[in-house]
Amino acid sequence: MKDNLIHVYFMPGMAASSKIFEYIRLPESQFQIHYLEWILPLKDEALDAYALRMTTFINHDNVVLIGVSFGGVLVQEMSKHIKVRKIIIVSSVKSMNELPKKMLFARTTLAYKLVPMQWVSHIEQLSKYAFGSTIKKRLELYKKYLSVNDSIYLSWALKQMVCWSQEVYPQNMVHIHGNKDVVFPIKNITNCRMIKGGTHIMIITKYKWFNENLPRIILEN
Repeated sequence: MKDNLIHVYFMPGMAASSKIFEYIRLPESQFQIHYLEWILPLKDEALDAYALRMTTFINHDNVVLIGVSFGGVLVQEMSKHIKVRKIIIVSSVKSMNELPKKMLFARTTLAYKLVPMQWVSHIEQLSKYAFGSTIKKRLELYKKYLSVNDSIYLSWALKQMVCWSQEVYPQNMVHIHGNKDVVFPIKNITNCRMIKGGTHIMIITKYKWFNENLPRIILEN
């Protein structure tokens, strides 16, 4: 029956749209998928306050939250405001202790304030200067999956990611990580389910693994 369905909410990574989940499938007899999208932050809005606002888009009780990268950080913050069945983070981090050294350095030196964000608004022009099929393919992915090119949002999001201070993570959480992730290197990650060959965008490139394993991961105790 429809009332017995487990509602699963997916949160994409920084500046990305829910299109990154376009290949993810869950059995419709057991699950109903819902997609969350980024909203623009208010001026000087704290991540906790932003997460509280995002919970207004959750329309069911005892849901499963699945977040990718910075979206994984956000769903952890959202879970502090609502009761959830389970949290699943992908290509993300569980605490500040898993952040790479370069991000910790950026936090200490405030270097994150110096990162230019305007390039995202000019992705079309940037693609003209891409040399090599790999770079061109990456730019095509950016154009397809990026949904937020607002420089205020990007500056805010980068600051929240770099300055995230959580040390103790939720117990009802599963961390899925790739051993080829260059954004959050596996060497800094503890207590995760590792996907061999998985990169930071494995939610797209390894979707078959997720389709096969997510139902079991959601249901297990």
